[in-house]
Amino acid sequence: MELTRRPRSAVLALAGTLDLSSHAAIRDGLLKAATEAPVGLIADVTGLCFAHDAQLSVFALVAMRLGDWPGIPFALVTGRPEQHEVLRRSAVARYARVHRDAAEAERGFSDPVRRRAVRDFPRAETTPARARDFVTEVCQAWSMPDLIDDALVLVTELVENTLQHTRARPEVRVDLRQGICTIAVADDDPRPAELHERQTITEPGLGLDLVARFARAWGCGRSWGGGKVVWATLLVSRNVAGIGATRPGDAPRFP
Repeated sequence: MELTRRPRSAVLALAGTLDLSSHAAIRDGLLKAATEAPVGLIADVTGLCFAHDAQLSVFALVAMRLGDWPGIPFALVTGRPEQHEVLRRSAVARYARVHRDAAEAERGFSDPVRRRAVRDFPRAETTPARARDFVTEVCQAWSMPDLIDDALVLVTELVENTLQHTRARPEVRVDLRQGICTIAVADDDPRPAELHERQTITEPGLGLDLVARFARAWGCGRSWGGGKVVWATLLVSRNVAGIGATRPGDAPRFP
């Protein structure tokens, strides 16, 4: 697999044979590429051979997963006419558009308004509180006061999880796209997140039960750089003011 970053997309070129033995690797590779949060993700399958049409379901699965997070469009491209026809006639076409090249795929991406803010934090006792201040600042700046309480629950648990179970510095990301606000924490530790139930009221961390209760959806994904991103989403009311101020692809970093 080879990842190429373009201004409006990330293109993952796939090669070899798509069969039962490669299904999981292709799925995971695409999901890792998506954690870099491009405007859209494109799978170039020109160099990929389809052993059986049933294995094409991997692309439908990826499209559905990206719909939950990070909420970006997904497309397939191929320079082989016969492959293009197979994909166009398959069930995959209901979930992802099929194009002849990356430029054509990018033209097919819609431009839903998107906002993003990112801040890095040190490993320190004050980091959870500073992360809460950051999320509060972003929610207020984006006219989402109703989300603050729930967002603080999520960012607290995710940041404390990083501090307790890794030696990494947490990077907090807040994304707003298509009526969904995502609170995510990235770190350079590849081990899956360990979100534990709280055993006592004095134990730090609010626990998996509250993450699951407050979030619309949540999960953990490996990043292309080798670390991971743990994320949780919240629904946003439709009357968010000023949502059009930032266009897709913008990623301001709060100092």
